[in-house]
Amino acid sequence: MGLFILRRVGMMIVTALCLTFIVFFMTNLYPNLEKLAKTQGNFRMSEEAVNSYLTDRGYLQPTPVKYLQWLGVLPGYKQIKEDGTVLGKCVRPGMTADTVPNFCGVLQGDWGWSTVSKAPVGETLGKRLANTAKLMFWVMVVMVPSALVIGVLAGMNEGSRTDRTLSTVSITSTATPEYVSGVIFIALLASTRFGLGPILHEWGWIEGKALFKGTAKTAMDKVTFENFTLPVLTVALYGMGYIARMTRASMAEVMTAQYIRTARLKGVAFRTIVMKHALRNALIAPFTVIMLQFPWLLNGVVIVETLFSFSGFGWQLVNAAGNNDIEMLLAVSVVSVVVVLVTQLISDIGYVYLNPRIRIS
Repeated sequence: MGLFILRRVGMMIVTALCLTFIVFFMTNLYPNLEKLAKTQGNFRMSEEAVNSYLTDRGYLQPTPVKYLQWLGVLPGYKQIKEDGTVLGKCVRPGMTADTVPNFCGVLQGDWGWSTVSKAPVGETLGKRLANTAKLMFWVMVVMVPSALVIGVLAGMNEGSRTDRTLSTVSITSTATPEYVSGVIFIALLASTRFGLGPILHEWGWIEGKALFKGTAKTAMDKVTFENFTLPVLTVALYGMGYIARMTRASMAEVMTAQYIRTARLKGVAFRTIVMKHALRNALIAPFTVIMLQFPWLLNGVVIVETLFSFSGFGWQLVNAAGNNDIEMLLAVSVVSVVVVLVTQLISDIGYVYLNPRIRIS
């Protein structure tokens, strides 16, 4: 197992370097650099002024050299002008020629400087990651147990009315986009004029006229039941159906296996058969699907974050791409790649423990 993990980690590092180099190459194409220069300077800058701006800051160096500087393997580009002004990759506001570090890359924990937020990339991205981590945690808490229960109940009763009802619910939840379910939740549960809130208020069951808040902006500082329920439900509902369907298919297949029939003929309690024999084998396929939810939650909840005014990782990705924030885009790509690779590693390790028949060669 140890050798297997070491091999996978080695492949992860190679894959991460290849993918980040591709992203680095794409974001450092000349049209992007030209747009960056004009954004930071003047949109009416001449071509000579653009080339001067990019040359002074090292943007026109060969791409492999810039990539190694970004990683922190090579010293960062630095130029001291005649008036004493220091320009280069490692230069930050308030630094002088003596205080500018030689190395300022990912290996040194320096993710660069955001040209949009005018702050270190690591500091800005860390806040957005923390916000999305809150959302991911509560979504998984709601989504995974609910999906597993629905899938197991449907698979245990294949072909029954219970199976058809739960399967219909699962398909409907997966087929409903987040921007549709989110709007429905806001209209029914967060509106002070329509929906359930005004009715329950009129009956005297609640104090306010809305059950929940239609925005999660305050949840970035403090999560409460009122301001975080709707975004969590919106995301969980969309992902729950797919996990439930996979669990149902696996459970139905396992329940028809020969060893399950033998256990039932021996008189083993049905609950014991399900919990000790069927469930573990049935969770092998859904386990991979569950692990794949982490990359999706990290990057794919932009609609929900926008709908509920919640500035998370996905929102930061769109903002960086729209404003040509190169350093932020590179940092976002690294985090995304690492999350995908780590979840795949955990999925492979989990396979071995869930299914002892799998052997590592």
